[in-house]
Amino acid sequence: MKLGETQTLTVAKKVDFGVYLFENDNPDERVLLPAKQVPEGTKQGDKLKVFLYKDSEDRLIATVKEPMLEVGGFAPLKIKDFGKIGAFLDWGLEKDLFLPYKEMVGHIEVGDEILVRLYIDKSERLCASMKGIYHILSTDAPYEKGETVTGRIYEFSDNFGTFVAVDDKYSARIPKYEDTSHMRVGQTLEAKVSDVREDGKLELTIREAAYIQMDEDAESLMLLIEEYGGVLPFSEKATPEVIKRETGLSKNAFKRAVGRLYKERKIDISDNKIRKI
Repeated sequence: MKLGETQTLTVAKKVDFGVYLFENDNPDERVLLPAKQVPEGTKQGDKLKVFLYKDSEDRLIATVKEPMLEVGGFAPLKIKDFGKIGAFLDWGLEKDLFLPYKEMVGHIEVGDEILVRLYIDKSERLCASMKGIYHILSTDAPYEKGETVTGRIYEFSDNFGTFVAVDDKYSARIPKYEDTSHMRVGQTLEAKVSDVREDGKLELTIREAAYIQMDEDAESLMLLIEEYGGVLPFSEKATPEVIKRETGLSKNAFKRAVGRLYKERKIDISDNKIRKI
């Protein structure tokens, strides 16, 4: 019998509180399917498709209900509550699925829907994990460059950017130079495919087409210059790190915005400073 998996078992005998099931190759090992789960008319020798998990007393038990994920699989699940050692997720069964604190990623709250995988821990219990999602997402997305997709954030990386599961299934990433500081793990978003890599993973952008985004960036930059009293103490010659920290823009986006404002004669650039005209 396989914990955390759906399998077909045979009815060994009926009792007042349910039926006992066994696997044909191992008739001595039996598992209970509680009475309220037993299909009407079930008799000895029938075969039933069931999922095996553990009840509140840590005993192996069967259910005819279908969970939202099985061992080795992953799915978006909603957080129902937090306890002393972890969170509890709704996965479609009577007993909630446990998510240990050590398996969490980022800041999450009750009501959030997060992407998790199902695994068996060292104590032979079914648990959820927010880690390791990157390695099990599919890399054969049916999308092409320029298409708009919907995805769920599952991890942030200072080195690589924001990792997204498109359609809760396909591997994708928003590069680190795009600002996702206002987003959080579990959030869904719309993005455009900026590239399909050779390994099949998607590169995404949350920025509009450059000519549209440039207008927004120029407007935001003008407000920033005004906050600095009309003189921005650096120009496009500053390092990408300074520009990103102070404006939230990549160096290229900053240069485009500066160019737009300069062309419109709203600013002047001298002594490595940008001044409002």
